[in-house]
Amino acid sequence: MKDGNGNTHQEKVKVWNPTVANLTLMALGSSAPEILLALLETTMKLDACPGQLGAATIVGSAAFNLFVISGLSIYAVSEENDTDDDRDESTPLGIKKINDMGVFSVTSITSVFAYIWMLICLLDQNIKVYEAWITFSFTFVFVGLAFMADRYNTNAEKKRKLEAGEELDKSGYMNAEFNAIELYRELVKEKQGEKAAS
Repeated sequence: MKDGNGNTHQEKVKVWNPTVANLTLMALGSSAPEILLALLETTMKLDACPGQLGAATIVGSAAFNLFVISGLSIYAVSEENDTDDDRDESTPLGIKKINDMGVFSVTSITSVFAYIWMLICLLDQNIKVYEAWITFSFTFVFVGLAFMADRYNTNAEKKRKLEAGEELDKSGYMNAEFNAIELYRELVKEKQGEKAAS
């Protein structure tokens, strides 16, 4: 970027919101094997009674993620290895703290709701097309709610720090002058200006 004096400097801007990336890209990548297994089994038995492999792998993976991975992640943090430079100094060493309870709450509630909705859909032992589309649309509702909770937390934290006179995060997430779209527009204007000058 160029400042008012024509000096060039670099500005870090996050293109993907971290919460949205975690709930879409990371989730899709980590769940790809069971999604492929479910699709393979479904397409191989379109005119027959569906097997249990697809549903079992998805439920098993969710249970593994919920219990084993969460448990190991909590167990892995101790006073000896809790040395992150960006750690919250108000939290004792070796204690895991959930920084954004809004996103955590949305994720927890929708996880429970997903199992309840699956039970509702399976009560008659028959999945209808409209139930599949409603289930698919819940993904976008979930990601949207988590994104709104993330933005609310970010803005509340920024406001709290400004009121307290504290410095904003070094990460550039809260102190960037531009978001990704604004940065792109500024770069386009800059390039157009260079072409016009030459």
